[in-house]
Amino acid sequence: MNAAEKYRAAGVDLEKANLLVEIVKKYSSGLPQKGVISGIGGYAGLFSLDLNTYKNPVLVSSTDGVGTKIKLAIKAGIHKGIGIDLVAMCVNDIITCGAKPLFFLDYLAFGKFEEKIFEELIAGIVEGCKISQCALLGGETAEMPGMYAPGDYDCAGFAVGIVEKEKVIDGSTISIGDVLIGIPSSGLHSNGFSLVRKILEEKQISLDYIPEELGRPIGEVVLTPTKIYVPIMLTLTNKGYNIKGCAHITGGGFIDNLPRILPQNCKVIIEKNTWEKPAIFHLLQKWGEISEEEMYQVFNCGIGLVLIVSREEVEEITSLISALGEGYHVIGYVDKREQDEPQVILV
Repeated sequence: MNAAEKYRAAGVDLEKANLLVEIVKKYSSGLPQKGVISGIGGYAGLFSLDLNTYKNPVLVSSTDGVGTKIKLAIKAGIHKGIGIDLVAMCVNDIITCGAKPLFFLDYLAFGKFEEKIFEELIAGIVEGCKISQCALLGGETAEMPGMYAPGDYDCAGFAVGIVEKEKVIDGSTISIGDVLIGIPSSGLHSNGFSLVRKILEEKQISLDYIPEELGRPIGEVVLTPTKIYVPIMLTLTNKGYNIKGCAHITGGGFIDNLPRILPQNCKVIIEKNTWEKPAIFHLLQKWGEISEEEMYQVFNCGIGLVLIVSREEVEEITSLISALGEGYHVIGYVDKREQDEPQVILV
């Protein structure tokens, strides 16, 4: 028995490495290649930065995963959306600074490598990169028997973007009277799934179950991929609009995410009646007997991205968002905060 055969007997197939590279090459051939100076399969990805376009460039990076949403994807046998989620969770964080994503890398770990799942994940990652207008620079796939059970996998992503230093969005210019514009989510996105799984398990709700309120299987709804907001943000920033603050509503919901961009002397008043929560959130709240406050601290409740802009620019910005075929809601405003007062108030 040679070394490769011994390793295969231990649960790892070295000969699949070339297959992985070919699958990634097949799916990623149509992605943006400007700046990429290395092919898939090397030790590292090389990217040449075009410094002629920027006077004082700032690199912006983010890394993230998809969390326990993967457990439901495995149960349902639907994996492409997880690849989109992986890209979305990284690039949606990068754009909150006003940055344009340049490239993305992935890390996929399997208990036992399964080509079908890998191919679906890569197809999703590539689709996410296309929407984000960035390159897939490289990645790593690991087969780890003993660490993950057969059929299980996990993934992580890493993205790098760029922005002119004077155009970084950091929330420092947010002031009293500014307006909050909410961009709808596509659903649960990739947060709160430990609670979602707990609710479905305790209520013994099958992923095939079709609630009347949804009109389609619950599994299909909860596994809807995370919306990628790169096209909206790049259009707004390229048009020169002054986005004072931008919050990606991820884990922690409104309560924990909005304070990350607010000056200490400011609070935001969120008017909950300005948009209709999608039915899935109402169902989870009912099934899980979740309080209203907890809902807004765990889930996005139908709003995936929040922009803070001056009142004078609201009409032009919302008109442009509509012209892009996207929805929006004016969901609140910035007010003066007293000492020790919460920074997010839901009314």
